[in-house]
Amino acid sequence: MTISNKTRIVLEDIGFSTAGVLLSAYALKGFLVPNLFLGGGITGISILLNQFFHFNLSIILVLANLPLVIVGGYLVNKRFAFKTLACIIGLALCMEFLHFPKATSDPSLISAFGGVFLGFGIGLAMKGGCALDGIEIIALYTIRKSGFSISEIIFAINVVIFLVAAFSFGMDIALNSILTYFTASQAINFVVEGMEEFTGVTIISGQSEAIKRSLVMDLGRGITVYKGERGFMKSSFDVSQDCDIIFTVITRLEVRRLKNLVYKIDPKAFVFTNSIKEAAGGVLKRNRAEV
Repeated sequence: MTISNKTRIVLEDIGFSTAGVLLSAYALKGFLVPNLFLGGGITGISILLNQFFHFNLSIILVLANLPLVIVGGYLVNKRFAFKTLACIIGLALCMEFLHFPKATSDPSLISAFGGVFLGFGIGLAMKGGCALDGIEIIALYTIRKSGFSISEIIFAINVVIFLVAAFSFGMDIALNSILTYFTASQAINFVVEGMEEFTGVTIISGQSEAIKRSLVMDLGRGITVYKGERGFMKSSFDVSQDCDIIFTVITRLEVRRLKNLVYKIDPKAFVFTNSIKEAAGGVLKRNRAEV
């Protein structure tokens, strides 16, 4: 009995989200909360409120994120909002009922591993199609009202959080929280973007026919061809000729092999690459197994 593609996607989303919730709960209870490290975002705000007013942290996490979940339902879709709410409630339940012992009291280890576990948890939840921290929903809403980017908005919110931490709990707590946030951000980027290590390659050459054949037959890549013109040098601006501009997507491990193939055919070929955050479809899945 084969599993349908829709069922497989649902199961993958549940798996990613569940793993994200568990890792985030471990990061909070085992590293951040016992040592008053914030980590930024709505999670950081929730920890601050817990310290100021001594309310139950699990309840604060749900209540602080609830308005943002509702906004996310309008800005993204209702399915996203439902999945996000389910994950946040799951995180609150894990915080309340699962026992995670305090892992360490060393500030450098807390910043490093607490940030890594939290970032991996949030990143896996994002891979599952939801958000464990509503700060990006705030940024998504605010970007429509201002000219700032999402990254700038998130940075500004976190600056306020860390300033409050500095004045309330001391500079050491604030600085360690910044390190935790930075580590978590890098871990999120690795999970969300780094799992798909793809690179887009554009090739412009007078030997395009031979290069196309080599990429398809020798490297096993699918290619896309744009029609363009090459030339337009300063000494002969009016002289140009038609050419095929070749584009393909490969894994980063294949970049050197591709360049060797191209330059073997045309040492003067113009080749440039750019990182691709996510790619799917085509012949990518098959060829990843061959690397």
